[in-house]
Amino acid sequence: MTRVLVLYYSSYGHVAAMAQAVAEGVREAGAGADLRRVPELVPEAVRKTSGYHEDATPVASVAELGDYDAILFGTPTRFGNMAAQMKNFLDRCGALWAGDRLVGRIGSVFTSTGTQHGGQESTILSTHIVLMHLGMVVVGLPYSFKGQNRTDEITGGSPYGAATVASGEDGTDRRPSANELAGARFQGRHVATLAGALARGRQAESTEPA
Repeated sequence: MTRVLVLYYSSYGHVAAMAQAVAEGVREAGAGADLRRVPELVPEAVRKTSGYHEDATPVASVAELGDYDAILFGTPTRFGNMAAQMKNFLDRCGALWAGDRLVGRIGSVFTSTGTQHGGQESTILSTHIVLMHLGMVVVGLPYSFKGQNRTDEITGGSPYGAATVASGEDGTDRRPSANELAGARFQGRHVATLAGALARGRQAESTEPA
């Protein structure tokens, strides 16, 4: 079975909700999906006073990334870039890079921003740079997901990856919409399908006579 890791960081639960939808899409494609989060860097006292959500999802180790056919990375935006927690985790992937452990594996990114134009595209694209240095095959959210074309409601997402907008017009907390979650599921299915095809290709290549 194709193995897919959904690896994320989430402060207030928006990216966590998207990650759940991504994993659902992966499983709809017949692949195995593991949900993991990166370690928190914010002290517990600060997390509590800031209203961070509680998350019982297991914490990932860097070493296990090489065991997967594809990895979908979920991160909120911090001034148009990935969160420090995700960058800290990726900065520890030197051994994977040196051993070519992620070369040819699929990498994909989804995100959350506080506003409609809060850096969704720049966050995903800047994360793609790291994935390409690791040798991963970058996959986005194609326009075959027609929810990207909606203009009747505020919605996150771009051809670079699924996204959600976390703040409502009045500044209140906004949870991922049905359309945004559909985009996340689509991206999960899309990545899992491509990862399966690549994995079968690698397996066939390895069994060919020399």
